[in-house]
Amino acid sequence: MGQRLNRCLDVPVALPPLRRRLLLLFIMLFLWLYMFYSCAGSCAGLATRGSPAPPRAAPPLPQLLPPVPGEPAEESSLEEQRAAPDAVSPISAFFNGSGTKRLPQAIIIGVKKGGTRALLEFLRGHPDVRAVGAEPHFFDRHYEQGVVWRDLMPRTLEGQITMEKTPSYFVTKEAPARISSMSKGTKLIVVVRDPVTRAISDYTQTLSKKPDIPTFESLTFKNRTTGLIDTSWSAIQIGIYAKHLENWLLYFPIGQILFVSGERLISDPAGELGRVQDFLGLKRIITDKHFYFNKTKGFPCLKKAEGSSKPHCLGKTKGRTHPDIDQEVVQRLRDFYRPFNMKFYQMTGQDFGWD
Repeated sequence: MGQRLNRCLDVPVALPPLRRRLLLLFIMLFLWLYMFYSCAGSCAGLATRGSPAPPRAAPPLPQLLPPVPGEPAEESSLEEQRAAPDAVSPISAFFNGSGTKRLPQAIIIGVKKGGTRALLEFLRGHPDVRAVGAEPHFFDRHYEQGVVWRDLMPRTLEGQITMEKTPSYFVTKEAPARISSMSKGTKLIVVVRDPVTRAISDYTQTLSKKPDIPTFESLTFKNRTTGLIDTSWSAIQIGIYAKHLENWLLYFPIGQILFVSGERLISDPAGELGRVQDFLGLKRIITDKHFYFNKTKGFPCLKKAEGSSKPHCLGKTKGRTHPDIDQEVVQRLRDFYRPFNMKFYQMTGQDFGWD
């Protein structure tokens, strides 16, 4: 009996060298996993306690800011809502310290109805881009609430870019100085589109919310008989790009602003995204293989959405059918915008081909 017991105890020693090594590796792996799961929650906390405490800030803004009366609320997808909460698993905390909420290094500042939502959704497919889903409107509506705006930003890891988009910044007089005071090195992106088409698209959006508004033709002119364009109407005023750009160039060099063509964003999304990725210093990961053209909607869609294996197109509010507009009015608008367009081409060094 004693001899049999001794033989049993000697089995591990008698194992062939290869099996013995495999057994030792298995035991070490088991111990490593045990220690990993045991300290996953506490290690991140220790790291946090060892770092200097951040300055106290005012209470954070609500995650989704209320819309301004009279303007449609910005849509946000379920995917964007999931990205907003700060809660992370212990394992994620162990690996990345939960990430850090940083001020944005890049902002899509305009223009409304130019294609900013499409650009943001396309960029969110890049692993090194983290962006706020809803429009924060910090530099035009909520600036007095201070840097708690940072609390709206997603958590990012080292090497990732934090972004936000609010198209109304481009036409807000105070926005350039405010962004510059935050960081003079902020990269700015402007998505522009034929100002006549943009104005009609702007009107179409308002019409979908307020069916009883006056016609596009009547809103376009101060006096249709004289042909005097009403530049106080925001749908017209936004499209005078050269005027707004002059204000931005008081605070940012032209090389720090990228101008994206809304038309080419539809006809060649991968090409425009390539320029954007280069501008942001990112590897060109988003390419032709990520897009397909949706004939029903009339614009390109992503083959896979961020964090999903399913195709992703912009919502039903995008790509609305425009009402028929009197072609004489359209031509008068083209004549009105032409000198401003020419100046804009000169300022940016790009011919967008709107004339």
